[in-house]
Amino acid sequence: MTSDPVEIDCVEPSPLEERLVAYLDGELDDEEVREVEELLASDPKARQTLSALERAWTMLDKAAGDSVDESFTRTTLEMVSVKAAEELARQEAEIPRRRRRQWLAAVGLLAACGAAGFLAVALFWPNPNRQLLEDLPVLEDFDELQHVFNREDQDLQFLNLLHEHKLFVKGPDDDA
Repeated sequence: MTSDPVEIDCVEPSPLEERLVAYLDGELDDEEVREVEELLASDPKARQTLSALERAWTMLDKAAGDSVDESFTRTTLEMVSVKAAEELARQEAEIPRRRRRQWLAAVGLLAACGAAGFLAVALFWPNPNRQLLEDLPVLEDFDELQHVFNREDQDLQFLNLLHEHKLFVKGPDDDA
């Protein structure tokens, strides 16, 4: 005996097979019986199909007449019960692994979402200290610069003096 289940491919019967089965079962009216008999007289494939169906009917009738003893039924049910218990044990043993995989997947997904959120904030959120970093050289020298510009009227005088001496006037040789 093998422990592997037998797989049977179910194929839809053809219209000819359906008609021949109805013929064998006596389900056709007189007109349909006459049509099937004419078909059987003229088509060897139809006769071959009918012969195969009749053999199957004969084997089914014979198998239905065979009886099995009590021990066969009991051992078959015991084997089914053992297989069901084994399958149940296998499924129950797999539950902790499946839960562990689900937790790991959830933690991994949370970590990936957290990393994606951190990267999005780091890349796209404006840095409030950026302007301070750009102004750092000026802020480092703020005390010295404050002595130069300690009064407002001196600021204006200083700028006028620079303008008069044309120290910061663009010339034709200056770049941008």
